[in-house]
This record gives sequence, structure tokens and C-alpha cells, in this order.
Amino acid sequence: MGFVHQIERVDLVCGVNNVEHHTELNGVDRLVVRRGQPFTMTLHLRPGTAFKLGASINLIATTGPEPSEVMDTAIKFGLNKFISPARWSATAELKSESAVSLTVCSHPAAPIGLYQLALDQGTGVSLCQFVLLFNPWCKRDSVYMVKEAERQEYVLSQDGLIYRGKPKCISELLWTFGQFEPGILNICLKVLDQSLKHLQDPIQDCSDRRSPVYITRVLSAMINSEDDKGVLVGNWSGNYEHGIRPTAWKDSGSILRQWYNQKCRAVEYGQCWVFAAVACTVSRALGIPCRVVTNYGSAHDTNSNLVIERYYNKFAEDISDDAIWNFHVWVESWMTRPDLQLGYEGWQASDPTPQETSDGVFCCGPVPVRAIKEGDLSAKYDAPFVYAEVNADVVEYAILDDGSTVKIDSSTTEVGQCISTKAVGRDEREDITHLYKYPEGSEEERQVFEKANHQNRLIQNEEEPGLKLKIKVNPSMMVGSDFDVYAQVKNNTDSKKSFRLTFYAQAVTYNGKLGETCGLTVLTGTNLAPAEGVKAVLRLQYSMYGKAIAQEQMVRLVALLIDKETKEFHRATKTIVLDSPSIDILIQGDPKVGQPIMVEVMLQNPLPELLENCVFSLQGANLTDSTATSNDVGPKELATAELEFTPMVSGRRKLVIDFNSDKLSSIQNFKNLVIEE
Repeated sequence: MGFVHQIERVDLVCGVNNVEHHTELNGVDRLVVRRGQPFTMTLHLRPGTAFKLGASINLIATTGPEPSEVMDTAIKFGLNKFISPARWSATAELKSESAVSLTVCSHPAAPIGLYQLALDQGTGVSLCQFVLLFNPWCKRDSVYMVKEAERQEYVLSQDGLIYRGKPKCISELLWTFGQFEPGILNICLKVLDQSLKHLQDPIQDCSDRRSPVYITRVLSAMINSEDDKGVLVGNWSGNYEHGIRPTAWKDSGSILRQWYNQKCRAVEYGQCWVFAAVACTVSRALGIPCRVVTNYGSAHDTNSNLVIERYYNKFAEDISDDAIWNFHVWVESWMTRPDLQLGYEGWQASDPTPQETSDGVFCCGPVPVRAIKEGDLSAKYDAPFVYAEVNADVVEYAILDDGSTVKIDSSTTEVGQCISTKAVGRDEREDITHLYKYPEGSEEERQVFEKANHQNRLIQNEEEPGLKLKIKVNPSMMVGSDFDVYAQVKNNTDSKKSFRLTFYAQAVTYNGKLGETCGLTVLTGTNLAPAEGVKAVLRLQYSMYGKAIAQEQMVRLVALLIDKETKEFHRATKTIVLDSPSIDILIQGDPKVGQPIMVEVMLQNPLPELLENCVFSLQGANLTDSTATSNDVGPKELATAELEFTPMVSGRRKLVIDFNSDKLSSIQNFKNLVIEE
């Protein structure tokens, strides 16, 4: 009688295995394990049968639609005395007359995915099904991380901070990644199965899933929907009538579940931080250490010359193809790069926001962050584009009435500032600019720029212009209030100067798209003696800017000065982010697992007008969601509400509160909680 007929049932011991493999947050109702690490199951034998340790018993593990030994998606292996850490292997131990403990270990470079484990006795009768993930705890795995604190942050943490705004006014967005929420792992595997790579050649695709480089590139294409059945539709138009505005999203789970439930039809809508957050969730769910990164002053170089060329017409309007986003968000994933030279292991940048095509598909990366710092544009993948995002030079031109151009200004420091990510284990920002570039203006930075074959390098130390132009703002500018901004002109020459100054404000989105003008002042016929200065005041009124600004609450200030004698142009710009009110959070009691608890929330309306459709919402990993509607809130009045949630798991958790209304939305605050059993 074959051994298969002696087995009555199989106990996968998920409660033990999943804990040892750091997957228990996926639940313990099925086996989820990480590659290169043993897991154990108990085979219960039928009464009256016996198991011989010396018997010839072989196992076969298979994955994908057409498993193949040649493609390493069907692996046959027998029982051995010891588990091997370098290949598929298994051992067996007799626990009693009717129970056998079977321990199996996968290859540390096996393809990830859904597996079947069977006894290879001609019929191939199934023992169990399990999901195999990347393993940052395994030294032989290509995603291995040395420090446990980093594994906790970049693999296991279900919430985080995403940075937006501008360098001098960096704002935090609390995001729930929720990679261990019910059903999310299945959805992440579905994302892989819907990729163009899988649909075109599923056998090769399932085999290639051994590589985190391959998986990361697939995700870069699949999180957007430009070429495939991807997750999100990008929209920067300001019109979100047929979907959900990007600023309304606060967690990845809602997006992934909506994509899955509507039969893999793309969810509307996303922008860069939403794309990056969802990519981070899927990466962490599959076991790839991942973090969200924000680059301030992020260049979009359309002609790949590593220079952002900006052209302004006589109305000081930017009519360029190149752009500099106020901020842009992508992800970094941790892995080795056996396809590249030594030294390029570690953090790899990839970008799921659809900007330019790569190999004919809207995707970007992964490219070693180290290669970007060293200016190695030959490194795979898409090094020139990412290098320009953080290190392009900027040249600005004015177009004259006769069609000719005159150079206004140049900069080697505007692009790639305050590159930021969440710190390990702390709700703080970590500046990682030094990982992407040498200090601005340093000899190393300029050498790297030349190494990148930049043919239009600018002279760094140009003479200071005869007329010095600066924009100054107040340190606090709350949305809803009226406030002044200033353009300062100083004559740094030894002769009298006459000039014309145009100073205006314009609504702007985070990716640099300009909206309506919301303030203008002009100085003309002004004469300045040597060393004399003058200040132009521009009053920004809520009645003007309130109807023009987008959800990001950004205003771009532009000052254009023309020397009447020399006809020289001088231009200064500054983007300001208006302050939002804060949400006060009061927890009524001590949170305990399974017990409802009340939260009181309050927000002061800063606007001089009524807020309607006021909604507070509560969310957090392993906390039940809650929503409460507040009454309409009058000008400068207080919005209040009570929310209820129930903790489902003990430990440290982050409770996130959002506020939305018709005129004021996407306001957040959070509390760190310790949930007791």
C-alpha cells in the first residue's frame, strides 16, 4: 500500500508556522510561509498503519498554471536526514504510532506565489496548499535585511507617513498600508496575475517571480493602468466627477479591494503619493522591504538632456514642456542586484506614477539609489530619468516680442531637495538626500554631473545681478485668512536704477500645473538710488484665492523685474502652502481588544464661511473603521463629533482621524495607542 493511502488528515499547524515566519497577521487559517525557512506539518495516519523512516518518499512542490521542472516551478525532492538551507528539502520524524512530523524548507531563491505540495507517488496526491513569500529574515534571500528594527518598519509596519508640501512647509499624510488586512495578500497575487508579463507568457512569468527586481518592475507597471489591467487611473485635471479625488484616499486596502471587486477594472483616481503608497503595500505584502520616498523640487525631464529648460512669454507665463513638481513621491525597495556590479545592492528606486514609458510600458525602475548618486546612467532600470528628477540643472529664458530668447536665470540647486522618508520606529521625517546626491555645489556633485554626460553644464558662480529681487512671506498663513506677501528689490550697483516690477499670485498643484491668478500688483517708473531698496506688497484675500486653490492649498508667487536701461530680466518665485487647522483627539478610556471605545474629535473652522457636509472618519490597522457626520459649521465655529472603534489585536497601533467638508478637506491627525488584551 502506498504511503498516501495511510494518511487520514494533515495538520498544517498554521498558528505556529505563521508566527515563526512573521505572517501571523495574515491570519492563521491558512499556511503563509517565507522562502528559505523550514515549516512543519503533522501527518495523521489511519488506525493500524505504520510509517517507516527509511521508506522512499518523494515530494513535489508546484506553482503557476503549467508547472515545469525546467522553469523551477515544479520541484521534486525526497526525505533527508537534515534540512538543507540552500535547496528544497524535507525531513520526517515519527511523533507517535499514528502521527508523523514532516518539515519542509524551500529554496531561498524559489519563485514566490501560491504552491501545492503533494506526495509524488504516481498520482501526485495533494498534501497541502501554501503561499510562499520573500524572506527578509533569511540571509540567503536576495531581500535579506540585517537589522530587525528595519524589518519591523519596512515589512511588518501597517501604517506610515507620506510627506508632501514644500521644503520649508513639509506636511505629513498618515497612511494605512494594511498589507495584512483580510484578503489583501490574495489581491496582491492577483495583481501579479493580471500583468502583461503574465498574460503574455505565464510560464516564464511565474518562473521569474524568484527575483525581487522582476517583481518590483512588474508592480511599477501594474499599480498604474496606462498599459494594462492596472490598479489606479491617474488624474491631475482637478475634475474627479466620475471617481474619488486623490486627496480623499487614506489607505491602500480600500483601493485594492475596489480594484479586485470590480473585476480588475482600474480605480479612479490616483496621484503620485497614492500610486507609491499602494506599491508599498503590495511590496510589503509579498515580503519585499519597501518605503515611500518624497523628492521636493522633482524634475520631469521630457527630452532626456538632464536640463530643465523653462520658457516664459511676455506675460511671465511658463510655456515649457519640462516641469518641476513641487514634490513627487515614489518607493524604494531593498534587494541585491546580481544583474549589476557589486555596490549596487540595497535601496532601489521605482516609480509607479505614469510619467514616461520604459521598454514601451509606463513604468520606472528599479534603479540602485547608489547608481543615481554616482551618476551611472548605464545602470538598469531608467537611471537617466531618475537622475534628472533629483539632480537636473535648471535654465530659464524669456521669449521677446521678436521671438528671440534671453536667459533670465540658472540654477544647479533647485532640483532634488529634502528627499524624505519616515524614520525607522519613529513618527519623524528622515532626510535621505545624501543617499541620492553629493552636497550641492561640492566638487563631488559637479564631478558626478559631468560623469552623467551633461553637455550643458552651467557656470556656478555667476555675477550677482545689478538689481537683487527676493520674495518674503509671513511664517504663518492659515487658509481662510487674508495676509500680505512681499517682493523686495535692492539696487546693488553704484548708479541709479529704474525698473518695472510685476508681482502676482497664482494657484498651483503639487505637480506644477498652474491655475487662476488670485492677486496682482505692479510697480512702474520706480527709481532706486545706489544701495536703496523698495518693497512691493501683495494682499492675498481669501475671497480671491479660496475659489482658485486646489486641495493641496498651494499658491505660487512670481515676481518679474525688468531693468529699463539694460533690458535685463530678473525673476523670483516662491510656492507657499497654506496652513490647515488641527484636529483635537480625546480618547475616552483605555483601549482593550474586543471592547468598543469612544473618541471625541474637534476642529475649528478657519474660514469666513459656512462648512457643509462635515464628516469625521476614523481608521487604523486592526481597528474597526468609524464615521460620524457633524452639523454644518459656521464661520470660525467649532466642529465636533464622537466616533467609536473596536481594537481587534493587541499591541501598538496608530489611530487616524480625517476631516472632510465641502470647502475644507483631507485634514488629518493621529494618536498612538497601546491596545491591551
